[in-house]
Amino acid sequence: MILKTKSCALYGISGYIVDVEIDLSNGLPGFDIVGLPDTAVKESRERVRAAIKNSEFQFPQKRITVNLAPADIKKEGSIFDLAIAAGILQATGDINCESLGNYAFLGELSLDGSVKGIRGILPMCIELEKNGINKILVSTENADEAALIKGIEVYGVSSIIQMADFLNGNNQISKHTVDVEKYFSLEEFYDFDFLDVKGQDTAKRALEIAAAGGHNVLMVGPPGSGKTMLARRLPSILPNMSFEESLEVTKIYSVSGLLKDRSTLITRRPFRAPHHTMSSAALIGGGRIPHPGEVSLAHYGVLFLDEMPEFPKHVLEVLRQPLEDECVTISRVNGSITYPAKFIMISSVNPCPCGYFGDESNRCTCSPMQIKNYMGRISGPLMDRIDLHIEVAPIKFHDIADNVKKESSKSIKERVNQARRIQIERYKADGIYFNSQLKPKHINAYCAIGNKEKQLLKQAFEKYNLSARAYNRILKVARTIADLEEASDINVRHIAEALQHRCMDRKYTI
Repeated sequence: MILKTKSCALYGISGYIVDVEIDLSNGLPGFDIVGLPDTAVKESRERVRAAIKNSEFQFPQKRITVNLAPADIKKEGSIFDLAIAAGILQATGDINCESLGNYAFLGELSLDGSVKGIRGILPMCIELEKNGINKILVSTENADEAALIKGIEVYGVSSIIQMADFLNGNNQISKHTVDVEKYFSLEEFYDFDFLDVKGQDTAKRALEIAAAGGHNVLMVGPPGSGKTMLARRLPSILPNMSFEESLEVTKIYSVSGLLKDRSTLITRRPFRAPHHTMSSAALIGGGRIPHPGEVSLAHYGVLFLDEMPEFPKHVLEVLRQPLEDECVTISRVNGSITYPAKFIMISSVNPCPCGYFGDESNRCTCSPMQIKNYMGRISGPLMDRIDLHIEVAPIKFHDIADNVKKESSKSIKERVNQARRIQIERYKADGIYFNSQLKPKHINAYCAIGNKEKQLLKQAFEKYNLSARAYNRILKVARTIADLEEASDINVRHIAEALQHRCMDRKYTI
């Protein structure tokens, strides 16, 4: 007797359909799972056996063979427990459901027969819906997450007894639904607001430009000048996430098992601040079983690298591809996995090892060679991929004591949103959304400048020995500054301000 049930598995952050084929035959009792199962899948035999017995069902004393097709892809995790149990119970007659093949089963079993939640439910449900499988049984823990996908019927079950009663028609379970609109109707509240920042007007302006155009930022300043404080406030002025963006970010966190609770749709832009002792695999993704890294967990949000020169140089160098391509490709013998990595990188550095080079209030004790070696930990190609280099000076007493109310994040965000709307409208035929994504062909079309602007750029190019990539990035930033002013053309003022935000091309060249 051969029975088939449907399940799903993960490949990267995408799902793929798995047919669970169950054969019961006469002979010595046994239970084998084939189809390239890993250890966790092989252990399903004991979980399913104990769950069926402890739920007071009769476990068949026959030779049981389970095949997970396609058999040439390695299967991982405890996803298939529920599908295997459903097939065995159908074979023994404890489940009598002619339409069993119309359902997909996703869940892990406890030894007492209860159904536990698993990670990666969201991308699996997306794949099932694409393939026309619109009835899905999951753990009640995963029901909210699964129900985010329109067009599928989600039924949450807490045990295989409840599943059997439902499929036999003895117990009605209502289709699970969630109100997606409520996640986006609530006004966002951030713990960090630019209203609390004293002074640092230049740095705040640079972060506004970064948010409006999606530009990467390097902040240079002595310890205690407020670099981390400013970086943590950047998400508060970024545009709200769309439903499609929220789904994509939630997929990554679901696959990584990092959703704070299983009923959450991520609607706030991520802010990731990894420690400088992390490995390149933790930053970029990978491992024996590849998982998304910090650059993917920061997708559509902010990646903050505090004290950037303290990161190992080989770790920093792996950032070059995702900063350029907005994705990460991890290759293994079995194949390649691509993770999205579209983020704004904010990094902070001290100007020298002691931190006080150029500080008027404190004397620097570092030699020119020490400063050169310290800043040299950030390579030229990586520096070229950062659009804005800003100085964050120590705050003065009169700024701290100033009681004048500062501009709030909400007010700054309105200007950022307007600039983003301008860019979306401008680039709607090009498949890009903001200025930092401009390629050379787009720069020629949308960042045209006059003779005065060219002359200013020529002087800067020759004086600071800028690279071609830096030249293009200055034009992108100038385009964003013009958008913030709702100006159609880039003029000298916009070019000049963009050049002012390139301090690493000037002051810190030793």
